[in-house]
Amino acid sequence: MSARFAERVVLITGATSGIGRATAERVAGEGAKVVMAARGQDVGDALAAGIRAGGGEATFVPTDVTVESEVADLVRQAVSRYGRLDGAFNNVGAPIATGPVTEIDNKAWDADLALNLSSVFYSLKHQIPALEASGGGSIVNNASVSGVAALPGTAAYNAAKHGVIGLTRSAALDTAAAGIQVNALVTGGVDTPLSRGLAEDNPGMTPEESWRAAKAMHPVGRMAQPEEIAAFVAFLLSDETRFITGAALTIDGGMTARL
Repeated sequence: MSARFAERVVLITGATSGIGRATAERVAGEGAKVVMAARGQDVGDALAAGIRAGGGEATFVPTDVTVESEVADLVRQAVSRYGRLDGAFNNVGAPIATGPVTEIDNKAWDADLALNLSSVFYSLKHQIPALEASGGGSIVNNASVSGVAALPGTAAYNAAKHGVIGLTRSAALDTAAAGIQVNALVTGGVDTPLSRGLAEDNPGMTPEESWRAAKAMHPVGRMAQPEEIAAFVAFLLSDETRFITGAALTIDGGMTARL
């Protein structure tokens, strides 16, 4: 087992599937004490148990990141259990409000921004003081390619993810003197259960057609595997990237190069 994150505590939201799960397993395998958060208690507990069975250290805290009090409690529990917080990966996100701007329901708009933008604000608000108390650290926010480019029919998601990049840059400026790095991840398509589910709901296409179209958006001709994104997140959480902050870093198979 690598010891790159030995004695460090890393918090990961959206941790029970896809990129979040792969990242939790990756950093735990490199010595981190991992605090995982998501809504699904049974799945989260099983994942934490699996990491511990493999020799890692992990705990799961059921959390709705759209509720600030739950986010605050999540950070409190991480510090209470392990004594510190050294890094965080804010990974929750999914499109909720779909369709043309003129047809988006106000409640769906609010829900989309709550999940994809306000959750990151709540996370930063409570993670940063904990990292300051630990002497610094690194935060990575998942903005996706929708943070730098727009896809049709997802105006609220696009707006929220653009907001994540602006919020990331502001937080980076606020915390640079305290030794905290805050960066945004611009991810392309990733082969996750969420992505597969969205392909099944694409109107006018079969799931197979939708999946082929999604892969074709990437010059490399495929979707990323969650483990590929997890490796990049682990790099950004490590001491090897101490001079990187306020950046929107792309890992998208060339997708935005031709948008």
